This record gives sequence, C-alpha cells and structure tokens, in this order.
Amino acid sequence: MPHVPETSAAQPTLAPLDFTEFSAIVSQSFVPLRVHVDRPEPFRGEVRTASSDEVHLSVVTADAHDIQRTPALVARKEQRYFKLGLQLSGTGLLIQDGREAVVRPGDLAIYDTNTPYSLVFEERFSTAVLMVPHRLIELPTDAVRGMTATTLSGEDGLARVVSGFLGGLAGQLEQLDGPVGARLARNAVDLVTTMYAQQLDLARDADKPHRPMLRRVQAYIDEHLPLPDLNPSTIAAAHFISTRHLHAIFHEEGLTVSSWIRSRRLDRCRRELVDPLAAHRPVSEVAARWGFPDAAHFSRAFRAEFGEPPSAVRARAIAG
Repeated sequence: MPHVPETSAAQPTLAPLDFTEFSAIVSQSFVPLRVHVDRPEPFRGEVRTASSDEVHLSVVTADAHDIQRTPALVARKEQRYFKLGLQLSGTGLLIQDGREAVVRPGDLAIYDTNTPYSLVFEERFSTAVLMVPHRLIELPTDAVRGMTATTLSGEDGLARVVSGFLGGLAGQLEQLDGPVGARLARNAVDLVTTMYAQQLDLARDADKPHRPMLRRVQAYIDEHLPLPDLNPSTIAAAHFISTRHLHAIFHEEGLTVSSWIRSRRLDRCRRELVDPLAAHRPVSEVAARWGFPDAAHFSRAFRAEFGEPPSAVRARAIAG
C-alpha cells in the first residue's frame, strides 16, 4: 500500500468539534449534507480545509457517523462538483448510482454532488476529499458518473500515484493556500483526470478504431495550441488524413475540432491567469500567447466559458 502520511502534524491541532458543530462545518466545507449519528454524545470530529482556484482539499477525522446527500439537497442547484475521496485510516462505504464501494486506507473513490449519495463510517476514520467543479475535469461528465462509487486500489498503477500525491498534500494543506497553491491544485486535477481517462479507455469497447487516432490528434492539438494556423486543415495534414475524416473522428465523441481547440486554449489562458508567478504578464499578452490575438474576442469567449471576465480571475489570483 502507498505510504499515507500522518496529517495532524502539518497544521496546528484544532479543537475537536462536538456533533452539532461538526455537522454544520461539514456542510459549510463541502455542499449541504445531512449528517446522522446514533449517539451524538460523546462525538468528536475535525475538519481541515484548504483551497485554490475553486479546488478544495479537506481532511476529515471523526467518530462513526453517516452522511446523506438527499434529492432535496441536490435540488438546491449549487455548483456541481466531483469529490474524490482518499481513505487515510479506518474503513468507509460509499453508495451512489446503484453501486457500493468499500474504501480502505489508500483506496480512492469518486462521487458526484449532483446526484444523491450516502457515506457510512462505522468506526473512527480519517479521509482526504478533493472537491473539483465538473468543468475542470476534462472528461465527459456522464462518463465520469459511470465510475462513481467504484473503488480504485491505491496499490495499483496511476491510482498509486494519485493516492501518494493527495496523501502528501493532505499532510501539508498550508501549501494549497500558499503562493504555489494554484499549480498544486491544477496538478491534482490533472492527475485525477488522467487516472480516470485511463479507466475510461480500459472500459470502452476495443472495436472502435477511431479512438487511438482521436487521442493522438488531441495530444497534437495540446502541443501546438500557440500556433495561429492551428485549424482542421493543418491538423488533418499533419496526420495524413482528410479533413472530413478528422471531423468524423471528433463527431463520434460528440465533439467538434474547432470547439475543442477553443476550449483547450481557454483552459491554458485560465491556468496562466490564476498562476501568481505569471502575474507580471498582461491579460492581453496571455491571450495572444495562446491563440487569441483579439483581446475583445478573447474576453467574450472567456466569459462565456467560465462565467466571469479574465480580469476578475487575474485580480483574484493577485489578491491571493
């Protein structure tokens, strides 16, 4: 099993919470939840949380209890998140979408705040929870939902890498609130996305020959995003296929070439705008670096994609 570090020494010890305090803090730290315990007294729990760029990492240590995300709570329409749990100690049970996942120390399991779920802890436990908005996981949302409440052993493959990274970060939560927090958050999201992308590739039918080509094309696009002449014609020529074939490959996955390029460029811009180490670059320069020479067009596209102007994202990053 990958090493799961002790988390209590990384930050000052917090006063243990009683059940009423713990229940309130859990809903404030994540999304509204119903917390239940058979015996409210005695009960002790702790929640430590850090965040950067809409990505939150929390470490919860508590006595036995149950948590429910009910249909009524889901209906409140808060921000939609995927939550990836890394079990640090004790054993838990996650129930969602008709599946059940038993998680033991080192194990990972993902769940979705946009559909009901239950968490059951029958003994004292500790868990790290990475909470990420749907749109930052660059995979089809429905595909990720198909993997909720499925245990990934922290002893295997990429899950071992993710488990080790999140476990280390859980032991140094203050780093996420610090100057490199945005990069750490992005690294965590990238690792999680890569892990589940691999799981999706393994689960998909092997008789669809367009998928290896699609992945090669998407990797090529990522490598050439700054080029002003990146378009379907140049991409098709680089892969010795027709533009019609290229469009068909993307259409099979419900995508278009142009929208994929645009989305990836906007994502690169956003990464740079939230990075304090790139704060010296004007917004217009960042936009031009990633294929948006027209500042007004970039601002409109950015707002449409992320719901706020690029200047607001930059100002928040500078403010810390």
